[in-house]
Formats: sequence, C-alpha cells, structure tokens
Amino acid sequence: MSLLPYLIAGWIFLAGVHGIATSRNLIHAVGCLAVTQSSTYVLLLSVGYRKGATAPVFSDAPTSATVVDPVVQALALTDVVVGATVTALLLALVVQTAKRHGTIDPDELSGLKG
Repeated sequence: MSLLPYLIAGWIFLAGVHGIATSRNLIHAVGCLAVTQSSTYVLLLSVGYRKGATAPVFSDAPTSATVVDPVVQALALTDVVVGATVTALLLALVVQTAKRHGTIDPDELSGLKG
C-alpha cells in the first residue's frame, strides 16, 4: 500500500479549497469546487486498488482470481455523475445571478436580501 495516492488526493483537495477561498468570481468558485470534488475520485480509486488484480468480470477469469472492489468503482462513477450535476446546477445559478444583478463578484452580492 502506497501513501502517494492519498497525498495526491489531499493536495488536490487543498488546491481546490484554496481556490474557493480566494475566488473573486462565482464561475471560478464553481470550477474550484469541481476540482475539490475530483480529489474524491482519486481517494476512492486508491482505496479500491489492489496490485495485480483484474476487473470484476468473471466470464473469462477463474473465480479464484484477485479482483478489485466493484463497489468502490460504482461509488466513483456515482461521484462523477453527482459532481457533473452539481456543477451544472451551480453554473445555472451563476448565470441567473448575472442576469438579475449584473455581476458575478461575490463581494458585490453581499447586500442581497431574500
């Protein structure tokens, strides 16, 4: 087991969080949120990785073969779909904010009342 994938996932997460914290543009913040979520892909795939293992398809492999965990692969795929959906929703909200208020700077939107 290697520590490198976990360190890479942590670095990607911290780079995304830094981008979110320092962003002066809502579109940039949404992009940084997508980068932050991509760190979970690396984390999930590193948890499910087994050295020398094959894909969990048993039609052509013996049942005694070492396989990777298919649950982790399904979680990573679900994470990709949810991340794309959240990104699309947030970008749609940014477009509506820009149409209604004429800005995508979060500092100028602080006086909004709802």
